[in-house]
Amino acid sequence: MPEAEYVWLPREYILHFEEIERLVDVFATLGVAKVRLTGGEPLLRRDLPDLVSRIARRPAIRDLALTTNGVLLASHAQALRDAGLHRLTVSLDTLKPDRFRTLTRYDELERVLRGIDVAAPLFPGLKIDTVVIRGVNDDEVVELLEFARGRGAELRFIEYMDVGGATHWSMPRVVSRKEILDRLAEHYGPATPIVEASSAPADRYRLPDSTVFGIIASTTVPFCSDCDRSRLTADGLWYLCLYAAGGIDVRGPLRAGASDDDLAAIIRTAWQARTDRGAEDRLAARDRSPLIPVQTLRRDPHLEMHTRGG
Repeated sequence: MPEAEYVWLPREYILHFEEIERLVDVFATLGVAKVRLTGGEPLLRRDLPDLVSRIARRPAIRDLALTTNGVLLASHAQALRDAGLHRLTVSLDTLKPDRFRTLTRYDELERVLRGIDVAAPLFPGLKIDTVVIRGVNDDEVVELLEFARGRGAELRFIEYMDVGGATHWSMPRVVSRKEILDRLAEHYGPATPIVEASSAPADRYRLPDSTVFGIIASTTVPFCSDCDRSRLTADGLWYLCLYAAGGIDVRGPLRAGASDDDLAAIIRTAWQARTDRGAEDRLAARDRSPLIPVQTLRRDPHLEMHTRGG
């Protein structure tokens, strides 16, 4: 959750569905074939299945996914499936109610678990994302993996990243990929890497019993050189890197009457000049204090992870 004094984006700045559709079309002309709806929490957006349907109808988009905290998922899962959503990811960092309340500031674990149970049969291969933090939930890696396996879901462990609102981040709290693998090996035996051609951020592994899981090791083993992702905020700022301090305004030109060719030129020019290596730069930094001070986060909501789509 954001800091207590978080400033919400003005509603009039939020992109309309028609504007999102148009930008998806422009990105598609430049080769984009995968779209993920994230947040914040996308299920808070009114009539979200309508947006899913609009994007899913586009032949150029061959992969349409959504990431949710799962609180509202039980009542939306069927509508999302009917609208044409291809894939679903649920964020779940703990199975313990007291820890869940501490991490999220809400007592909603049962609703999240119910949402996963409802959605898992509708979205085969459903993924569960878990950020592993030392001293917080690192003792649950086996329990979480068993939970995911029991629902036919694939668990992805994520190293704790020093971006956005991670104001309590410190390097000692990071549980590395190696440590995660070692802990799982103690319980299951060594995991075997799965060799596959993919630009996905997770490295995938198979346990001796054939269970597959993933690890996103962007803190200790950055994959900047292979990253082909960018992020468009709900109010139309385009970020070339998760760590970027600033984004490119596409809402302004869009609402000022820019043509599709004009918008494509803005995107093409910026992407071709892209030199971002945010995670690599952070790893090389001598001072690994949190990336953004909390006072700065309160002044600029775009620096928060939940605004730019972590």
